[in-house]
Amino acid sequence: MPRDFHPTLCDGHGRTVSYLRLSVTDRCDLRCTYCMDERMTFLPKRDLLSIEELERLVGAFIDMGVRKVRLTGGEPLVRHGIMTLVAALGNAVAAGRLDEVTLTTNGTQLARHATGLAASGVRRVNVSLDTLDPAKYAAITRRGRLGQVLDGIEAARDAGLKVKINTMALRGVNDDEVLDIVDWAAGHGCDVAFIEVMPMGQVGADERAGQYWPLDDLRKVLEQRFDLRDTGFTTGGPARYAEVVGTGQRIGFITPMSHNFCSTCNRVRVNCRGELFSCLGREGSVDLRPALRGAADNAPLFAAIEDALARKPRGHDFGYGAGAVEGALSRSMNHTGG
Repeated sequence: MPRDFHPTLCDGHGRTVSYLRLSVTDRCDLRCTYCMDERMTFLPKRDLLSIEELERLVGAFIDMGVRKVRLTGGEPLVRHGIMTLVAALGNAVAAGRLDEVTLTTNGTQLARHATGLAASGVRRVNVSLDTLDPAKYAAITRRGRLGQVLDGIEAARDAGLKVKINTMALRGVNDDEVLDIVDWAAGHGCDVAFIEVMPMGQVGADERAGQYWPLDDLRKVLEQRFDLRDTGFTTGGPARYAEVVGTGQRIGFITPMSHNFCSTCNRVRVNCRGELFSCLGREGSVDLRPALRGAADNAPLFAAIEDALARKPRGHDFGYGAGAVEGALSRSMNHTGG
C-alpha cells in the first residue's frame, strides 16, 4: 500500500473513523480519583511499545484514512522520547498526510515542553483542570501541584498554543466552582469543556453514582449568569459547544452518559501496549502487537485494524439508572488512554 494512500476507514456500522487517540504511557505523576487507583500498578516498561513502534503504528492508521491524532496517557509528557514522536507526527501534518496532532495533558510538565510542542507543529492542547482550589486539587489528584499546572498553561499560551480546559463535572466536589472556572478560562483566553464522569475503574459504584452530574443540570447553573447560544463549532471530538453571547467564549459539553454520541463516533483508542479499543465503554480489545511485530510490511496490521473496526459496537453499555451504576468497567481510564 503506497504511503500516500488515504482510503475512508469505516466501522461495521458505516461510521467513518478518522480520529485516533493514542496512549503513549499508562504512567502519570498524578492519581486523579476518576482515572486510576491511588496505589496503581503500572505496566512494566518492557511491555510498552517503543517510540519507533508507536510511530509505525500511527503511520498505518494514517495510511488507512485517519486524519487526526491525539496523544494521551496516563500523562503523555512523562513518556521518555515523546518529543521524537511528536516531531514525526508534526512532519506528517506538514506533508499533508495528517490534518492535526494534539495532546491531552494534566499540565504538570507543560511548561518545559510547550515551546517544543509548538515547534513540532502542535497547535492545540487540552489541559485537565477540575478545580482552582489548591486543597481541592490536591484531594482530586492525590498529589497537588496546581501552581505547576497553571504555570504550564501560561507557558503554552506564551508558546502560541491554543489551550482548552477539560473539567470533569463532579457532584459534591466541584459543582460550586463551574462559574469560577468559566470566568478563569475566559480571562486566560481558554475555551472550557465539561465532561460527565463515567463508571470506570475501581471506585465504588455508590461513590461514582453520587458524583455523576448530568450536564443539562450544569448548563442550567451556567445559564443563571451567561446567555448561551448553541453553535456548530467542532474540533472533531465529541464536545457540543455553546458560545457566551457578547464575549465569544466557547463552552463545551461532553455527555457520554446523558446524551451519548455513539451514533456519530469517529474514533478509536490504542493504548501503550498496542491494544485497540474500538469503544471506551465496552470491555475487550484487539492486540495489534503480533501484526505490528510479525512482518516487515504493514499488510497484517492493516488487516488487524480493519477486522477490529468491523466489530466496533454500535454503542456503549454503561449508564446511571435511577442512581445506580449500569455496565461499570473495572478497567481504569489510564489503562485505556484518555
